[in-house]
Amino acid sequence: MKAKPRPMSPFMIGPYYKPQLTSLMSITHRATGVFLSVIGAPLLLWFLIAVSSGPEAYQGMLDILGTWLGKLVVAATLLCLSYHLLNGIRHLVWDSGRALDIKTAYTAGWMVLAGSVVLTAVLLGVVL
Repeated sequence: MKAKPRPMSPFMIGPYYKPQLTSLMSITHRATGVFLSVIGAPLLLWFLIAVSSGPEAYQGMLDILGTWLGKLVVAATLLCLSYHLLNGIRHLVWDSGRALDIKTAYTAGWMVLAGSVVLTAVLLGVVL
């Protein structure tokens, strides 16, 4: 007798499971947290050390961050920071027991994505 195929895990991506906005945003929230820990925190620390070390150190930091690669790192850091902040606020609202229905969760998700882009653009206008 042939054994029945076992059910597949719901976490398999592909024909078995369609990724949802909420799950993708959860994964992205974790990824931005890692990015901010690995890149953002050392970048902030470097900035604080450069500012406190005098004009030469500060100018050296500005020279490095003024390159195309430096600007890309700053932009990516600000985008991750904006997204992580706004999505964290969305999670705090959920923790209060509000906005848990599907329609509101998706609306809030799209608002977080749009707000992240807008906030990043505003911050880039201030920083660069």
